[in-house]
Amino acid sequence: MFNSTKQCYCKLLFQFQHKLKQTSRACSLRVKEALPESLLEDRKYDNDEYEETDSEITFRFKDLTTNLCSPDQLRTKPDTADLKFGHVFTDHMLKIFYHRKLGGWQKPVIIPFENLSLHPAAKVLHYAVELFEGMKAYRGVDGIIRIFRPDLNMTRMNVSAQSSGLPTFDGHEMSECLKRLLQVDSEWVPHGEGSSLYLRPTLIGIDGTLGVQQSDSALLFTIMCPVGNYFDGNNDAVSLLADPSFIRAWPGGSGDKKVGSNYGPTIRVQKHAISKGRQQVLWLYGPDHQLTEVGTMNIFMFYEDEFGGKRLVTPPLSGLILPGVTRQSIIQLCEQWREFPLEQRSITMGELVKLQKRGKLLELFGSGTACIVSPIKSIEYMDELIEIPTTEHQNPIYRRVRTELQMIQYGHIKHPWAQPIE
Repeated sequence: MFNSTKQCYCKLLFQFQHKLKQTSRACSLRVKEALPESLLEDRKYDNDEYEETDSEITFRFKDLTTNLCSPDQLRTKPDTADLKFGHVFTDHMLKIFYHRKLGGWQKPVIIPFENLSLHPAAKVLHYAVELFEGMKAYRGVDGIIRIFRPDLNMTRMNVSAQSSGLPTFDGHEMSECLKRLLQVDSEWVPHGEGSSLYLRPTLIGIDGTLGVQQSDSALLFTIMCPVGNYFDGNNDAVSLLADPSFIRAWPGGSGDKKVGSNYGPTIRVQKHAISKGRQQVLWLYGPDHQLTEVGTMNIFMFYEDEFGGKRLVTPPLSGLILPGVTRQSIIQLCEQWREFPLEQRSITMGELVKLQKRGKLLELFGSGTACIVSPIKSIEYMDELIEIPTTEHQNPIYRRVRTELQMIQYGHIKHPWAQPIE
């Protein structure tokens, strides 16, 4: 009799808790509906589709709790000169769980850096149900720490989540959580220009069930690592291998999303390029060999047209390339300069070869979070080496772009793209 009464009480308590969560969800949605349209518009990419999903109830920065390391848990910080990308991590990390059966997103927490514990059947391990972002924080010349355009990263992250069947969230709330994480580990942001703190927000499906379907549970976490200067003096130009037998992305695929399944299969091709003395892969697509990406970077070509005018061109956001934050920044900077036309259109190897043979190909460079801007000096294509005079000009465009972006990132120029960490 006692056990029966106890079970009945527990059932009523569970039903009450569930009803309370439903009420909370309804209130949250009503608040979201009341947000002005202009505020929601500000959080969208300029040229990207963005639609709300049924997982729009989000975690909140105001619910964030922080559990600091004890003194014996603090790690030794490496010298800036010894930094290698992704080898040493900061003292703390951000973790936020999502469980559909518990009402969605749980409260965010900052905790000491730790290993993850996953069910052997977690969907991330079997079906690559995951995505990630890459962003950086910089210590400025004035000592202030700034994070570069986190709003674009958060929007892109939500677009990737939608395509992977993972829950979306409010990008502003996540940005505020990241800023708090940066405050906690602020001493890890390197001093001196050329170095920075790399942030890796990651979202994975953790359902412990087999079956190719949406994950009802997920984990959003962020780890951080200090990184040094990407360049080695002035010898920073790269050589590429362009082999049309290798394809990175295709229409209707996920080439424009930042998911791990886009990157793992490229390792074998990258190893092949290195064996041929090239540093990166120039990914081509289609029978006309369209240029898409350079390694993990977007690509730009600066050339002289048939009338003697100079133009900058980059492939369009057609679903084959990632909408890079640095790419978007370069486009906006050059449009502000108004010194030459900027085109977003397809570039083929046939056009590139023709321009090079006529002496009209001036520069070719890649762009991305890790390198900012990387000049390209040559391309091996169809058993021929195409030399490109990118670094031979007195004041090349790639260097001007890179310098201005770094001026913004390190606080030489006050700019809304570089958000200070208070």
